[in-house]
Amino acid sequence: MFLTFQHPSLDRARRLPRRGLPAALTAVAAALATAGVAWGATAATATAAPAGPRTCALDDLYVSMGHKEGAAGSLYWSVVFTNTSSTKCALRGYPGVSAVDTAHHQIGPAATHSGSPYSTVTLTPAHTATAVLRTTNGPIGGPCQRTASYLRVYPPASHTAVLVPAPWKTCSNTFRTGPVNTEGTI
Repeated sequence: MFLTFQHPSLDRARRLPRRGLPAALTAVAAALATAGVAWGATAATATAAPAGPRTCALDDLYVSMGHKEGAAGSLYWSVVFTNTSSTKCALRGYPGVSAVDTAHHQIGPAATHSGSPYSTVTLTPAHTATAVLRTTNGPIGGPCQRTASYLRVYPPASHTAVLVPAPWKTCSNTFRTGPVNTEGTI
C-alpha cells in the first residue's frame, strides 16, 4: 500500500484553464526578471565606488622640461607634469618619450623604461611630479644621434602625446626614462 501526498497548490495548478497557464508562466518570468534587474543594480552600485582619484588626462597637465644635470658620464633631464585642473588626479608608471625633429619625425628608438619600481602619484591642483630621462654625456659607448628639437611625451596611461621643446641628443644607444615620481629619481 502506497501513501501519496498532494499539495493543495498543485491541485489548483492542474485545474488552471489552458489559457491561464501561459499567463501564470509569464508572471513568474517577469518576477524573476525584475529580481535580476534589482540585483544587477545593487551589484553595479556596489562596484561603482571610486578607489581613488581619477587618472590625469593630458588635458589636466602642463608638460615641460625641468633641470638638466650631468654626472659620471650621464646626462639627466626631468620631464615635469603639472596638474592644471581644478581637481586632484593621479599618474602611475612610465611616460612614453621619444625624440623628434622639427618636422616631428622620430629620431632613433623611444626611451626604454629604467625598471625602477613605481607607485601612484596623486597630484593636487598646481602640484608637480617628474620622470627623469637619461642618456650618456657624449659618445662613450657608441655614436650620438642628431639633436632633436622636441620630445614627444605620452603621460602614463595616455594615448595622446604632447610635443615639448627640448634640444635632446641621445648618445651611445642609451635613452631611458624613470617612472613618474616626486623624488626626482630615475
